[in-house]
Amino acid sequence: MENINIDKIKHDYNINGVTVIRNAIDSHWIKEMQTAIDTILANPGLASIEYTPNQNKGRYYGDFFLWMRNKSFKDFAFNSNLPQLAGKILDSNNINFFYDQLLVKEPNTKEPTPWHHDLPYWPLKGNDILSFWVGFDTVTKNTGAVEYIKGSHKWGKFYAPASFGKKSGYDDIYKKMGLDSVPDISSNIDNYNILSWDLEPGDVTIHHPLVLHGSSGNFSTNIRRRGLALRYIGDDVTWDDRPGTFISNEKFKNILPQLNIKKGESLNSDLFPKIWTS
Repeated sequence: MENINIDKIKHDYNINGVTVIRNAIDSHWIKEMQTAIDTILANPGLASIEYTPNQNKGRYYGDFFLWMRNKSFKDFAFNSNLPQLAGKILDSNNINFFYDQLLVKEPNTKEPTPWHHDLPYWPLKGNDILSFWVGFDTVTKNTGAVEYIKGSHKWGKFYAPASFGKKSGYDDIYKKMGLDSVPDISSNIDNYNILSWDLEPGDVTIHHPLVLHGSSGNFSTNIRRRGLALRYIGDDVTWDDRPGTFISNEKFKNILPQLNIKKGESLNSDLFPKIWTS
């Protein structure tokens, strides 16, 4: 933490909705997590999704709540410097872990990640929410670096969630929100101020839950893109059981059978544990 300029990070995060920290993750975490990710890829879980159609090359793999079934994922989410960073950036006295999400695009994967912002997917209300996106390979535009629309977290918009793939099982769930769709950003990309960074293992981006972002496929023939998003929440966040969030999917009911949080309640529980206090 001593080499990280928290004031600059907070400024860029608040103004742009996203920022980057170079060399934020120690090398021992990188090696451990590379191995852990490959273990998960070989043993998909109940919440996993194969976004790439069977007939297509490559593999776009998604998985959730890895920390509940893999010790390395839990150790990284709870015991790296990320919870403390989240607390400092959010000016929050307490940090709880919401969940982790694995997003792997192997070489020759053409499937993009659609433009979206995160909060509409989640049964949350509050401001003290952020995500870290950690790459465990060299990430470039060609391999699917995430692109963010600068300042879009301040638009005052709440767009309908976009399904990441036809096989995800979410289309009907997301329609229940009755929200406007995200604009066609890809066809009008020159109209937006795009922020994106090439990343090396150890670098992280931090983004606001309402900043719009998306990414291309991985067009490399030999470079993987193993990415992990970690979601942290702070003092003012409460449960919002509105219809249409990802938690409505039967997959999550199977992996969170003891979920019994009521609207307006704190998430602090074994499912969303407190992992840092100032």
